[in-house]
Amino acid sequence: MDIKTLGIDVGKTWFHLIGCNRAGKPVAKHKFNRGQLVQFVANLPVCRIGMEACPGAQHLARVFQRHGHDVRLMAPKFIKPYLKSHKNDFNDAEAIAEAVERPTMRFVSVRSNEQMDLQAVHRIRERLVGERTAVINQIRAFLIEYGLPVKEGRASLRRDLPGILEDAENGLSPRMRQLIASLREHWHALEALVAQHTREIELVAKRHDDCRRLVTVPGIGPLGATALVAAVGNGAAFKKGRELAAWLGLVPRQHSTGGKPTLLGISKHGNRYVRMLLIHGARSCLKSLNRENHELGLWMTQLEERSHRNVVAVALANKLARIAWAVLARHEVYRSSTAAAASPR
Repeated sequence: MDIKTLGIDVGKTWFHLIGCNRAGKPVAKHKFNRGQLVQFVANLPVCRIGMEACPGAQHLARVFQRHGHDVRLMAPKFIKPYLKSHKNDFNDAEAIAEAVERPTMRFVSVRSNEQMDLQAVHRIRERLVGERTAVINQIRAFLIEYGLPVKEGRASLRRDLPGILEDAENGLSPRMRQLIASLREHWHALEALVAQHTREIELVAKRHDDCRRLVTVPGIGPLGATALVAAVGNGAAFKKGRELAAWLGLVPRQHSTGGKPTLLGISKHGNRYVRMLLIHGARSCLKSLNRENHELGLWMTQLEERSHRNVVAVALANKLARIAWAVLARHEVYRSSTAAAASPR
């Protein structure tokens, strides 16, 4: 079979594929289980393989790449316009085969095992942080029902809770006292797990060359550096820093027509977690960066005079994303031009 392009609709057990020749005409149509699919692709001459970026696709992409194939992953929303007629597995595979050959198609990078492991650590830590916040909020909600308000924040609850549990005259029922003590133990266990994963991330940031370069950028610490490396690797999937910022959703969403541009809020595309870390880093820079000795200082001050602080934070996060791409692509540490000019020679 003269298969030059292969579109695969990925499933848990069964996989549907359409093979097309150089002219884009379907010449093969198969349904395989996982073992049969790997064997079929291994015996094919080198071709381009397209798949949706979905759970399981990253593993298959690495397997197919080891056989020399050109594997491209695409976001499902970019494939949908090529779907003809009714939706079924074979029609999905045909749409994938057609979409992967478009010269303007945007692709998702294939991640290495190291990137997947690092991303998993971040996701586990994020879930634990969310669970910790839920437990803290539940404790505060139970206490307020007994007329015992506590200020927001972990520090306030950590300081006040022992006294509340030991005070026998505050009206807290014995059963509720036991329940809150149990929730406190669960909270402390979550704190220990979050700290463990944080230490693991910090250790990776110290050992990884790209992460060590990224932490030289203001507003990017071990969490942001490792999350960026896990998401984009060395940044080769983007031609310039603006593309990375747009992929992260740090640019205005457009609704323009008739030559009249209309800009809305940020698009919030791409990786929500990395975008959140960059925006938090930008807020930290706005608060603590020495503006007199940094090239971004005057720009931030002037922007704050005419824009809301949240707008300034997002704009600075956009700049940090572009700087991060340059650091990854050029394999150089970041150094402020103002600081470089002021340093003794």
